[in-house]
Amino acid sequence: MSAQSSGPTVREAVAVFDEVNELDSAVDDLLAAGFKKSDMSLLASEEAVSKKLGHRYERVEEMADEPDAPRIAYRTRASLGESDDMLIGTLTYLPTVLAAGTVVASEGVVAAAVTGTALAGALIGTVLTRWLDRHHAERLQEQLERGGLLLWVRTADPDAQHRAIEILTRHSAHDVHIHQLPARHS
Repeated sequence: MSAQSSGPTVREAVAVFDEVNELDSAVDDLLAAGFKKSDMSLLASEEAVSKKLGHRYERVEEMADEPDAPRIAYRTRASLGESDDMLIGTLTYLPTVLAAGTVVASEGVVAAAVTGTALAGALIGTVLTRWLDRHHAERLQEQLERGGLLLWVRTADPDAQHRAIEILTRHSAHDVHIHQLPARHS
């Protein structure tokens, strides 16, 4: 099914994956083939779909060609780790730097506070990182239980469409096809 529009449109390759590792491998190959992370998106959580569309879906394939399906940016495992590192670093070092200014101003009276603040920041960062990892894993599992992980890849031209279809198919995706949407939905 393709959405028809008289205005500007975008074409996307669409695929459903049964395994996270296959999805990640396909994305790695898409990136190596010149696609950008910003070209790729995944179906948002079931809750987000229900809230935006007013109904639940039984199988992810039902959302493949839905122009209003809520999406989230694809994030590689490496980018999740980078975000986690940045979060932990911020929670650890920012309080330390702020406390260091206080130490200098008070000639070392609050040295114990610096150490305590840094340790508290690291602990909060670790707990938050684990929560984010668990939340991400639960969202992926929710979609796997409903038929797989739905990936959309924006394609700029027929050559990009061909490359995307070939890569997605090579990585065991199913329901692989190209669709066209009004540009405002991409």
